[in-house]
Amino acid sequence: MTSPFPYEHGPVPPPECPAHGLGVGPGGLRRLYGPEAEQDPHGLYEKLRAEHGTVAPVLLHGDVPAWLVLGHSENLHMTRTPSQFSRDSRRWRALQDGSVAPDHPLAPIFTWQPICVFADGATHERQRGAVTDSMARIDTRGVRRHVNRYSNRLVNGFCREGRTDLVAEFAERLPMMVMCAILGMPEEYNDRMVEAARDMIKGTATAVQSNAYVVGALTRLVERRRREPADDFATWLVEHPANMNDQEVAEHLRLILIASYEATANLIANVLRMVLTDPRFRARLSGGHMTVPEAVEQTLWDEPPFTAVFGRWAVGDTELGGKHIKAGDALIVGIAPANTDPVVRPDLTANMEGNRSHLAFSGGPHECPGQDIGRAIADVGVDALLMRLPDLELAVEENELRWVGNFMSRHLVELPAEFAPRSPQDDREPPAMGRPSAARQDWEVQSAVRHTAPTPVRAHLASGPAHAPAAASGPAGATATVDGSADALTGAGGEGTAAGRVPHQRGPGAPARLWRVVSRWWNGD
Repeated sequence: MTSPFPYEHGPVPPPECPAHGLGVGPGGLRRLYGPEAEQDPHGLYEKLRAEHGTVAPVLLHGDVPAWLVLGHSENLHMTRTPSQFSRDSRRWRALQDGSVAPDHPLAPIFTWQPICVFADGATHERQRGAVTDSMARIDTRGVRRHVNRYSNRLVNGFCREGRTDLVAEFAERLPMMVMCAILGMPEEYNDRMVEAARDMIKGTATAVQSNAYVVGALTRLVERRRREPADDFATWLVEHPANMNDQEVAEHLRLILIASYEATANLIANVLRMVLTDPRFRARLSGGHMTVPEAVEQTLWDEPPFTAVFGRWAVGDTELGGKHIKAGDALIVGIAPANTDPVVRPDLTANMEGNRSHLAFSGGPHECPGQDIGRAIADVGVDALLMRLPDLELAVEENELRWVGNFMSRHLVELPAEFAPRSPQDDREPPAMGRPSAARQDWEVQSAVRHTAPTPVRAHLASGPAHAPAAASGPAGATATVDGSADALTGAGGEGTAAGRVPHQRGPGAPARLWRVVSRWWNGD
């Protein structure tokens, strides 16, 4: 059978050639980069599906050939069969014959590194085991308190203005704040880190430099944790019985930081866009018929954070979706097209509540191990934002919203929103992450909190005088944390005690157990 890439060993137009700006390249194959791919990826997927079926030959940056897998079942087979489709990028024939240079714009993504994402078999099990074991040590309640605290801190930064860009001021900041705290490097959080995390997966001219910035910060963290162990994720990887060296630890931290940041930032922005633009969605959420976690899950179907994942490399000649795949060929996990595969989802308007068969987090042995971290950040962050600003409204026409991206992901440029100006709330430091109790080892997010904006109970709890002194009634407008810990309600009159968390307006004789009941209700217990 002839190759679908007849030009793959022939000359390729130089990068400055005008042909590179078109959606079709040599051999009549469609490009996964450029204006068409970035502005209308879903339209491109449907063209490819109509022309080639469930597996389509495409072109990456520089017109490098690859296969985009569009079908749901074909993607599952590819991700679940590492014996046929390896994650080791050194198998890529384009790398072996020199047609892909080391400074290729996608180099930060495909360059082999000693981490589990590029490994198979025993090596993958050893490295992946260190990651999953360390994740099991994360205190889920501590993380949720951090998310709630940072969410409130971000809202405090713009709540007086009555207007904000929810992408730049919330969705792009919250995940990096939380992940830096989880990894053990809160001091490294800054705008440069956020910019580098976005840039390094875009295939831009500065992607390599952005990658170096992130790696440098993580390398310093690993060296510090070798000398000064702490109760954080970096230390747990350093001390794990898998005995990973410093490079392995730093690269795994990079993988976790960037993947979780990009995915969660996009997820939060996409959920908020749906809340502000889809009246059915907003009505069901505010009416108590949909929880925020359910809204997040629906978004993972309709607008997954990563549209595709590069890559898999064929171990030998094989067949997938009726196409002949040669040894060393590159393949791309098509997450977004798989989620809209008409075989599994003939009606794209159908409600997908309770259905987690989407491929938003890939599948098989390389399925994202930190997916519930992302869910937790999105669940708690969106809920905290909507509780603080229940009157959020889109400040522009929906058709004015703009997207940018690449073949791996796309995200909103801006999400302008308006609301009634408010005073800031307390965002005091919550307890540290710590290790979980023996009874709480799972990372599954099962929040039963239903968003009702506003809820009668919360209105009652915050019904003191708007500017009452803190010593008399606690911080003005303070709220319970999403997990029910009520840390933000601890005031000067009773820090650290259950009674101190009871709002002052209840009076000194109010039973503390009533507040515990309210807290349990708030947490869905």
